[in-house]
Amino acid sequence: MSDDEEEPVVETTEEAEPEGPMDTTTALKMVLKKALIHDGLRRGIHECAKSLEKGEAELCLLARNCDEAGYTRLVQALCQNKSVNLFEVDDNKELGEWAGLCKLDDEGNARKVVACSCVVITNFGEESEGLRILQEHLASA
Repeated sequence: MSDDEEEPVVETTEEAEPEGPMDTTTALKMVLKKALIHDGLRRGIHECAKSLEKGEAELCLLARNCDEAGYTRLVQALCQNKSVNLFEVDDNKELGEWAGLCKLDDEGNARKVVACSCVVITNFGEESEGLRILQEHLASA
């Protein structure tokens, strides 16, 4: 390469870590993204119930606005029976987006989000700041 030419700029698609103290919602998003990359997410009531029954679950996320009360009772009972931490999320559309059940447009905005009432994490993937914050929150609750 000659001195006249500039080096090509390589853009990274990785999102930057948020500055300052991280809240539990941001930590949860980060943990879900890492678990999705490492094939550690089970989405939907059927997959989640199977993972909870087998004892593979590390953490269970349940939407508060779940349509079926029977689903909510089933997931809560399985989590209590297998001593799995249960974390409640406000919206099932939001949970579906965090779990990767959506299409992304060119700008990275979520489109066609599929609602998901239950998500189970079976493998957190690598250690991260978000996982540490989430574990501290669950230990204090």
